[in-house]
Amino acid sequence: MNAMLNKSEQSFLERAIILSQTGMENGEGGPFGCVIVKDGIIVGEGNNQVLCTNDPTAHAEVVAIRNACKHLNTYQLDGCDIYASCEPCPMCLGAIYWARPNRVIYANTKEDASAIEFDDRFIYEEINKTMPERRIPFIHVTHPKAKEVFIKWKDWAGRKPY
Repeated sequence: MNAMLNKSEQSFLERAIILSQTGMENGEGGPFGCVIVKDGIIVGEGNNQVLCTNDPTAHAEVVAIRNACKHLNTYQLDGCDIYASCEPCPMCLGAIYWARPNRVIYANTKEDASAIEFDDRFIYEEINKTMPERRIPFIHVTHPKAKEVFIKWKDWAGRKPY
């Protein structure tokens, strides 16, 4: 869906795009940027930092979510909007759902990313495969102590659901 943005929303999306270019030109990572906004104020931002941190999880959205959560002193982004230079990858999509923002506004699509050799299609395909069919083996080993921890969590008075 191609939505119309107001002037303020447009400026936040353009800030994400600027971050994508800056990070790319500085050799920090791929051409991806992200801005998180609450009540009209930027509370977190980031660009892809995979190369400069040697961290495959340092995507722009994850970096911005971490910054926003630290700034807001919370683990969830209620009342926030995420502006991304590109449609989030599967990892970032998961992080976004865990953070629970109001909405995500993005510029380039995953097809645009694929055209410049950032293709997440294989990850989407892997997610839908059974464990034995996956490219990377996933081996389930039942362990009673692991189950005990889950049972303790379920019954723990100090538990804070999220």
